[in-house]
Amino acid sequence: MLSKFLYTALLMAVGAASVALPAAAQSQTITLSRADETILEMGQAFRRGDRARLAALLPQAKGHTLEPWAAYWELQARLDTASADEIRSFLARYAGTYQEDRLRNDWLQLLGQRRDWVNFALEHPQYRMGDDRDVRCYAIALELAKPGADAARLADEVRRNWYAQRDADDGCRTAAERLLASKHFSPLDVWRKARLATEAGRTRPARDAVDMVAPDAQALLTTLQASPAKFLNDKKLALSRTRKEIITLALIRLATTDTAAAAELLDKKWDIQLSAEERNWVWGVIGKQSAQRLGNEALDYFAKVRNDRDLNDDMLSWKARAALRAGNQPRWAQVLASINAMSEDARRDPTWVYWKGRALLATAPAVLPHEAVALLPPASQTSAGGAPGGSALVPVPPVISPQRAEALALMQSIASVRGFYEQLALEELGQSITVPPRPAALTSEEKDKAQRNPSLLRAAHAISIGLRGDGVREWNYATNLATPGGMNERELLAAAQLACDRAIWDRCINTSDRTRIDADFAQRFPTPFKEAVLKRSREIGLDPAYVYGLIRQESRFIMDARSGVGASGLMQIMPATARETARYIGMAGFTADQINDRDTNIIIGTAYLKRALDDFGGSMAMAAAAYNAGPGRPRTWRNGPVLEAAIWAENVPFAETRDYVKKVLSNTTNYAAMLTGQPQSLKARLGTVGPRAANAPPPDTSMP
Repeated sequence: MLSKFLYTALLMAVGAASVALPAAAQSQTITLSRADETILEMGQAFRRGDRARLAALLPQAKGHTLEPWAAYWELQARLDTASADEIRSFLARYAGTYQEDRLRNDWLQLLGQRRDWVNFALEHPQYRMGDDRDVRCYAIALELAKPGADAARLADEVRRNWYAQRDADDGCRTAAERLLASKHFSPLDVWRKARLATEAGRTRPARDAVDMVAPDAQALLTTLQASPAKFLNDKKLALSRTRKEIITLALIRLATTDTAAAAELLDKKWDIQLSAEERNWVWGVIGKQSAQRLGNEALDYFAKVRNDRDLNDDMLSWKARAALRAGNQPRWAQVLASINAMSEDARRDPTWVYWKGRALLATAPAVLPHEAVALLPPASQTSAGGAPGGSALVPVPPVISPQRAEALALMQSIASVRGFYEQLALEELGQSITVPPRPAALTSEEKDKAQRNPSLLRAAHAISIGLRGDGVREWNYATNLATPGGMNERELLAAAQLACDRAIWDRCINTSDRTRIDADFAQRFPTPFKEAVLKRSREIGLDPAYVYGLIRQESRFIMDARSGVGASGLMQIMPATARETARYIGMAGFTADQINDRDTNIIIGTAYLKRALDDFGGSMAMAAAAYNAGPGRPRTWRNGPVLEAAIWAENVPFAETRDYVKKVLSNTTNYAAMLTGQPQSLKARLGTVGPRAANAPPPDTSMP
């Protein structure tokens, strides 16, 4: 889900020509049965926490397709007072369903909070989803109490889960406390949790961590959180080990609001008083914060880190991004060093596989010179007689360097049409983006199996009556979690086709996207409303593939999609923006309730997209960023050196917008291959990004 900031920034404004309002609305009409209405009322009562209403309505849901949901809502609302026998009766009655395992998840959380390890141990082996970090940490806490537990392995897992938790939690904290007590966690492990929480501005998790290792330091923590600069300028602090860590937290806190001040205080006052690890971590945070602000000093700050192994993957990622963005040419050696210091998991991410490959290609000779060939093992040389080895060497063709060979192997490992960096890797290998062959047609048996899957059918029905969130969760459970490893490829294709046939486009796309071997582009990149999209795109001079690529990312073709702050429809338009857009393009008679009308939404969304594209000189990357985050930010982000657009996109400061731009451009390239039937290039669409040319028209500052 996009952040509130990003949804607020989705300002789909204006076009340039007068447009008439479509004559007829394109809204969907859903006829609900009386039983459906009961289910919907129960869903509302559950969200209100109205236990009495849930109990009164439950008998009316008996026999309905969504009865398991109704029963789940009623029992979950009073789970804290329900008996173990009553809960187990529910689990037995709805055995095999998503609702059974969902309630088991909720109960396991409650049992962990109550420290009811007997019932937890009885129930946890039946837990199929296994995707709740808190529950997993409770299970590890229980396992740690057993003789012979592999505490080192379990500590690594708890560390990953705990550090990934954004908010305060009980499960991972409980496991961490046990590991600390058994000395399988060091105090540094706990302080690092406090550092991560402090940088994220999350007070409660930071307090919880500090309480584990230095409960007497809570007053200091309160002071530094209120005013880190004042705290750090206090010359009366005596530096114990705990106070050094508190100083570290204060510097981190200050760096999030005033990077330069934090750097000055660390450099001039605190640097020599902190441990090497503490200094490296703080310089890493300062470097990251500067890089996120696209500051020119970022690499200078990172240069003060004496051991990259003291940095986490997030800091190293920003060090690599800053090195990519530096000057007129990336600092490839620093890119390579940053990636090599990352964890194994991070290095496997296609982002860093690609950029490591690029760094190797940029820093290694393309071939070995002839004199180096003579130093290779005999099997790598050729004699005058053409046999391996021998003493009479003759000139041989140049041999590819090991670094270049490694780079090409990295590109080959990810090259595909699947995503942004996969497509760029494909092009590095000299190939174009084309539509892959369609998988073998689904058999009637495969289709029937999907059409008889009760969880998929419940999910589809829930979505059809307006319980989209509940339906999506059940659909994802059926495809990903109901069985170990999830559905196989053919089952996924059949489930995706079921969703496609019912025009549940988000499940159609997301389910098909999970196949690793066969890629069905008709499912992954559907073209609903093709006539309307193509017609409108041609009218205003937009590439229809770009429009489809953006809609796929915005709404997955859900016409009634609505964001948390009111962005609506296929192209996710805010009401105020829609009104301004309608006024700008001369759309007569527009009212905000028409945003969800299909054609109106397309007209307004494409008008804004075209205006953004024109304002940014035809740059698809910058226009996509403007569509997602508003035009003001990419106007700032473009200042600096002229960059490959891929480097520019990777340096977009906000993760949501960074991901959005890359996905829209990748989608666009695949849609272009589908719509034209011709090989495509992502690189050609990307081009370069730099400051606005001196002779270019001034920015369209009236564009919201």
